[in-house]
Amino acid sequence: MMGLNRAVAAAAPDRHWALDALRGFAVLWMTCFHFAFDLNHFGFIHQDFYRAPLWTVQRTCILSLFLFCAGFGQAMAVHAGQSWNRFWRRWLQIAACAAAVSAGSALMFPNSWIYFGVLHGMVVMLLVCRATAAWGRWLWLAGLGVVMLGWFASDVHAWLPFPPAWDLKTLNWVGLISHKPITEDYVPILPWLGVMWWGMAAGQFAQRRGWPDRWAGAGCAPPVPQMAWIGRWSLSWYMLHQPVLIGLLTAVGQLR
Repeated sequence: MMGLNRAVAAAAPDRHWALDALRGFAVLWMTCFHFAFDLNHFGFIHQDFYRAPLWTVQRTCILSLFLFCAGFGQAMAVHAGQSWNRFWRRWLQIAACAAAVSAGSALMFPNSWIYFGVLHGMVVMLLVCRATAAWGRWLWLAGLGVVMLGWFASDVHAWLPFPPAWDLKTLNWVGLISHKPITEDYVPILPWLGVMWWGMAAGQFAQRRGWPDRWAGAGCAPPVPQMAWIGRWSLSWYMLHQPVLIGLLTAVGQLR
């Protein structure tokens, strides 16, 4: 335990264990959610994951945590002087994983494959966040505006030119839609960019008060280092957990 504590505390200097731990918590929550989804898919349980508040509210909370952490992390990276080259390396990793998710989901869910899920949304939103980092406190207001646009998307949709076009795959990733498309994961820019902007604004707020430096100070280590470790490897975990869960449940199903 102490060894892992020291390893996490001595991680890359532009990382902060508190943020990694929050991200790790979101990852574990997501894994439990997806395990329940897979149990339902294979017929072990019977739940409505598309309409029941028990599941739709959880999905909203998990996604909000992920995007808030992503925005907060961008604030930390910009403050640490992260180069554009390093940003692009990470961005390309996420883009490649998004493409892999689309390909894998097309095989498993050909009628509802994922063409703009959380990773696809992050590919676009990270670019926007990086480009608007200088907005500072205005990010709070911009985030509120985007969230409200997404919240009232169906009303705004009715006022748009050529309304049916905004429901097509070519434009519905924006989020100004009249109805949710048929897909297993849908994370449009509106309202979710607002959550990432709030994360970036919160990160900048924390930086102005020196909180991250105090978290990383001498003697400060994560109370649950495993959570921070998972948060550091969240993308790898995200890409691997479903194949593992589906493989295990497929094997169990064959034995029934």
